[in-house]
Formats: sequence, C-alpha cells, structure tokens
Amino acid sequence: MTVSLIPVLAAGALSGCSSDETKGTAGEGSNSKTVNLKMIESLTSPARTEVIKKMIASFEAANPNIKVELISPPLESADNKISTLLSVKDDLDVLEVRDVTVKQFVTNKWIADLSSFTSSWSGYKDLNANSLAMANYIDQKPYYIPYGLYQKMLFYRKDWFDQKGLTPPKTWDDLYKAAKTLTDSANNRFGYSFRGGAGADGYIVDLLRDYNGTNVNPDDAMFLKNGATIFSTPEAKQGMTMYVNLYKEGSPKDSVNWAFAEQVQGFVSGATGMLIQDPDTIDPVKQKLKEGTWATAPMPTGPTGASHYKVGAAGWGITSYSKHPQEAWKLIEFISSPEQNAIFTKAAGVIPIHNSASVDSYFKEGAYKPYIDMANDTAHYIPYKPETGYKGFGEWRKIVQQDAQGILLGQMSIDDALKKWDAYWINEKKQGK
Repeated sequence: MTVSLIPVLAAGALSGCSSDETKGTAGEGSNSKTVNLKMIESLTSPARTEVIKKMIASFEAANPNIKVELISPPLESADNKISTLLSVKDDLDVLEVRDVTVKQFVTNKWIADLSSFTSSWSGYKDLNANSLAMANYIDQKPYYIPYGLYQKMLFYRKDWFDQKGLTPPKTWDDLYKAAKTLTDSANNRFGYSFRGGAGADGYIVDLLRDYNGTNVNPDDAMFLKNGATIFSTPEAKQGMTMYVNLYKEGSPKDSVNWAFAEQVQGFVSGATGMLIQDPDTIDPVKQKLKEGTWATAPMPTGPTGASHYKVGAAGWGITSYSKHPQEAWKLIEFISSPEQNAIFTKAAGVIPIHNSASVDSYFKEGAYKPYIDMANDTAHYIPYKPETGYKGFGEWRKIVQQDAQGILLGQMSIDDALKKWDAYWINEKKQGK
C-alpha cells in the first residue's frame, strides 16, 4: 500500500461545516451530567496549541455538557510522556496518534479500533485516499483519524544562494556541494541544518533509498526488489559517505545532537542555509524570516534521479480504556469536520484530509508549490510503504540514531554500521510484521 499526495492535491474546494459537527452521530452524552475528557497532544508548539484550544472552545460551546482538558507536553518528550501515561492507564480519553507511534499503541492494546464509529460517520467517506490509507495502516482498521498529512521538502535561504550564484540543489550531491560553498564557520554560518539527534533515522534511511535508486522495493522499502536490504549495497556506502561529509564540511558541529526544534532554529536564526522538513515548518519560517529571503524546493534525488518519499500522518484516537468513548468520539468527529480541519491545517501547515476540504490556491502557490511539483513528477519521486509495521521498528529508530552518531564522531565505521543494519533487517524480515 503505497500512498501519494496526488489525490490530495487534486481535490475540490473547501466546504463548510457538516451537520455532524454539532450533533455528532456516535451517541449523545448525558444531557444532565457534565462529562470531563482528557486530551493530550504530541507535536506541540505554542501556535498550534492555541488553535486546538480554540477548536475545543467551539466544541464545548456546541456541547455544553462536555468539558475538555488539553495536555500539551514539551515536543521532544511528548511521545514518551504519552506512552508512559498509556502504560499505567492514566485517565486519558483522546490522544494524538502518529504514523510512527500507532503500531506501538495497537500492539500494547492502548488505543481503540474506531470502526464502530466510522461506520456511521458520514464524514468518513469524504476523507481522501491518503488519509484513509494512513488511518487504516495497521490491520486495515481505523485506529485514528488523521488531522493532516506530511511530506518533506527543502527550505533554503534564497538570499544566500543569490549571493553565491547558486541554484536550488537537484541531487544530494548538489546539496552537499552547496552546503560546502555556503559554509563560513569563522562567521558561524553553515550550509545545512543537520539532523543528528532524535528523528535522524528517517533522514538516513530515505537518503540510502535514494542512493539505491529504482532498485528499492516501494512496497517493502527497507529492501530491494531482489530481496536484499538497502544497507547491503555499494550505493549505501556511497550515501553514508556523503552523509558524513555533509555533516563534517557543511553543518554545525553541535548538529550531531540536533532534533526538530534545533534544526528549525538553526535555519530561522541565520546559522544555516538549508533545511529539510515537513510543511508545518512553513509558518515558523514565515514568522522569523523576511519575505524573499527564503524559498522552498523539491527534495533532492539520488545519483540516478530517484527520490523516495512517504506521506506521513498524525491524528486523533481514543484510549481503549476510556470511560467516555462516545463523548471522545464526538470531539474527534467535531475537530475532523471540513470546517475545523481547514482552520487547523492552515494554522499547522499540513495538507488537509478531506476530498471536499482540499487544496485551494493557498496550498498550490509559494512555499507549498514543491508538493505539486513532486506529485506531478512521477518519474523521479517514488512513494513507498514505510517500515513502521515491523515489530522491531521502535527499537530500530534508537539503534540507527546511536550508530549514526558513532559514525559522525569517529567511534564506528560506516562498514560496521551497514553490516549491523543489514543483519537487523534480515532478522526483522524473518520475524515478520
């Protein structure tokens, strides 16, 4: 099941609120007794949290017998916080579920199958193909309702590029060369916002897929079409060599520990000239950098012209042990309506989830245009099915980040790391999903 943003980018015009938004179809809570729900988010930011609070206020106004307490942990520790609360069956009702956490939550039986609710929700039929695919990614059952879709692209300092006579990089090698050209360490200016800390695994694996080109199996993308892993080839070593050189010659030294917040801060503060991130980064960049000083571009490709991408997603689910599942669903149904989702996606910088709530000119121009370009260039941009369904995915994320830091710091060789990763995924294949 590979997914693409093409259906999302080709949908119709934004529509207004459905009748389900205020009435709900999954059962009415008590009309006489106030129900208190606890809701926790994961991908927190001050601006996004304020938008969610306003959506909750609208919901409470329409449903005066339901009150919602929103919990907003710090971004970098939020997923661990949620897992800890779920493991002790804390009084959570609605929680943010991500494509990288849904497998863990389902395996541990922490979240509910929403089929009984979606079967009677008219809005479910209006979700676009990508949203439905991500909602039903585990066992073909909807364990969460996405609030938006993610796909990476390149942010770059247009003013820096113009000063150096550079054009946006087309390939990873172009990006490496541009990063070297832009770097002036004596003046604390570097070419690239490197991701060496939490979340580095996705960058590394996508890079190695790109270096393996069209040999990658898009339906099982840790492997090639011949069954070997993506870590077993000479191209994988070439990719990792470039990765190390990009860090050493074009990135801040402390970026070996950078996660999302540090990456973005490096770019908006003027320390780095390029950043690869999701569309939710557009708004903070707009707020910090002057118009005309930055721009976006499609993702760089590997040596043979292939770039592999996944459509990521996050959304809202219900705990398996919630005492108020009907009211919890009513909240999810409300905030997932076309009207509310339009408010959220424009504020959060993610792609809408509805066929009818789709891409107006706001998503077709300017900073969002690379999504259109990549969607239309099917010869070079290849969607793939992510590895999140494998049992060892969570452990893998820790291993690859630690090993990659070891490589960057000279504590581990590229050859040893690739051998270790190759063996890990051979074993994962045997274990199955």
